Amino acid sequence: MANWHDIGLWSYSGAAALTMLVAAWLVRRWARLRDTRPSLGDAALLLALLATSLWAFAAASMGGTHAIAGLAESLRNLSWLAFLFQMVRSARAQPRTVTAVYLVLVVVLAGQPLVAIWHAANQGVPRLDELGYSAAMLLRMIFVVGALVLANNLYSVADAETRASLRLPLTALAAMWLYDLNLYTVGYLGRALPGDLVALRGVLMILAVPFFALAANRSGGWKLTLSRKVAYRSLSLFAILGYLVTMIAVAQLLRAFGGTIASGAQVLLVLGMSLAALILLPSDRFRAWFKVKATKHFFQHRYDYRAEWIRFTETIGRPGDGTAPFHERVIKAAADISDSPAGLLLAPTENGRLQLQARFNWPTADVPAQACTAGTIGYFQSTGRIVELDALRSGQDTLTDRRAIPDWVVMESNAWAIVPLVHFDRLAGLVVLSRPLIERQLDWEDLDLLRLVGRQLASYLAEARSQEALREADQFDEFNRRMAFVMHDIKNLVSQLSLVASNAERHADNPEFRADMIATLQNSVGKMNTLIRRLTGYARSTGDGIRAIDAERIVRSVIADKAQRHKVVASSAPRMALMADPAQLEQVLGHLIQNAIDASGPDSPVFVSLSREGLTGVIEIVDHGSGMSAEFVRGKLFKPFISSKADGFGIGAYEARLLVEAMQGRIEVESREGEGSRFAVYLPLATRIENDEVGNNAPHLAAKVS
Repeated sequence: MANWHDIGLWSYSGAAALTMLVAAWLVRRWARLRDTRPSLGDAALLLALLATSLWAFAAASMGGTHAIAGLAESLRNLSWLAFLFQMVRSARAQPRTVTAVYLVLVVVLAGQPLVAIWHAANQGVPRLDELGYSAAMLLRMIFVVGALVLANNLYSVADAETRASLRLPLTALAAMWLYDLNLYTVGYLGRALPGDLVALRGVLMILAVPFFALAANRSGGWKLTLSRKVAYRSLSLFAILGYLVTMIAVAQLLRAFGGTIASGAQVLLVLGMSLAALILLPSDRFRAWFKVKATKHFFQHRYDYRAEWIRFTETIGRPGDGTAPFHERVIKAAADISDSPAGLLLAPTENGRLQLQARFNWPTADVPAQACTAGTIGYFQSTGRIVELDALRSGQDTLTDRRAIPDWVVMESNAWAIVPLVHFDRLAGLVVLSRPLIERQLDWEDLDLLRLVGRQLASYLAEARSQEALREADQFDEFNRRMAFVMHDIKNLVSQLSLVASNAERHADNPEFRADMIATLQNSVGKMNTLIRRLTGYARSTGDGIRAIDAERIVRSVIADKAQRHKVVASSAPRMALMADPAQLEQVLGHLIQNAIDASGPDSPVFVSLSREGLTGVIEIVDHGSGMSAEFVRGKLFKPFISSKADGFGIGAYEARLLVEAMQGRIEVESREGEGSRFAVYLPLATRIENDEVGNNAPHLAAKVS
């Protein structure tokens, strides 16, 4: 025992002398550098060295376990904590969460002497004496764990230039606090501090002093860059630590009172806190709440822009197998900014309206076929305004033009914000964001970042559409190349038939020639029928020009042709004059009715009707067949060379829309898988019908054609 006492005496004395010498050398160094003022970091280091020397002197003179030495140790730890905090303050952006962690450790240090006094006053009471000793050990362990976490985090976020100079002092501090953690852990478990470990603390401090001297030799301060990830990690670590400390402290209090009730209360406490942790920690809503509160109270800015930009580029620019489609990634890239769990993308069509382009985690949103009002595109294209829908619903938003916001968006209670995607003063789309898990209002920082992200997403959409147009042009080139082969086959057939015709004049009476001619003609007819089947419907008709026509006569003519192979039900309607090209309209209706027949079962009729809608005539083709998915209607139905049929070219619907648009009309589609489809052709009404279009005795459209 005497040997350990002597070792402690000399080692603590040596540590006190060495740290005092380093402090004196630091002051003398400042005196030599008269033109250079000492930095706050150097002043904090000097204070920490003096406090360490004072603690070592108290431990040498009174013993390492004396109450005065314990108080001096708390002052030493406080001074080194101030040194670390001064390095944190030199960071370019200091998160408030780091300051909060330091304040927590200061409170822990302030509680150490209070617990020591309370422990000394209750040494005669066994249970209170044991409780006071355990509380003192726990407070010291809590501090060293927190200090080690801060030292590690500071080193991990320092820049490359500063990290080399920080390595020595932080290594010395880590060694000092790791030794303290082991010492107090052994003391907590053994109910007393071992004398040998207490004496060896002085030896450790002698070894650590040269590291502090090398740190003091550095001129200037430290520049640190703290990341939010480190801040969240620090908060998480201290939350876990606080959780454990609370459990241990309450359990110790219950054990101090003893009895069977206390034992049962301990069990209930452990079970209750464990259940609360299992419920809260995996919860998405709890994590979202934690992030919002931490960002609001601990950071100067809501967003870590570097991290947000990296996440944005990874979301939007990661194609390949297993990833979401491009338009869904567009929604997700915007939704991640505000932590919205779902969203919708509305894209403009060729006729100047908006339609649903894609959904992201929002299958219940009821979006009509025409998803905008007459002024929606113009308003967002000219203003680029981000609309917060809750403020619009409550009447607080008086700047947004209510007429430009579709009613279905306002009525959709889960819709939270509308973000326009504007590219070079043209609206590339609208993203409708759903409510985040933790509701909040959009502030200026949200609006700035969403506006910037919207412009970037608009450029991605514009590029995707350019690539799609280029791909269609390439497909047309390929189609033209294939047409060259077809024309070559036709040329061969014409040559073969010309040869037969020229020989027929000389050998018409030859029975063998006639037999061979018949075989040649049959073979040629078969080949020509094959070519006709391949080409039917894909050659654009030049037409007779747009003029006033009798729509009923055109519809009746197409139905008469199609009804020979499938039941077609047509509703009666008044005579209607449309401005259209009769040949092209007949071709359009032929495409659409044939598609409806192909999609229907043998016993499922196709319905055709005519009606008026304002200054527009409407021809509807309805079937109850297989139907189409919303994704197919939005992205593939009117695209060339894409077909739902196994043997289709994908030109019919594409050509039908082009022909209708050339006649100043439009085609609208509604379809559900397994329920059927509705195609509506809208064409402008005419004032009268030319006399040669309708005979005097032409019947009305039959009620049923089969």
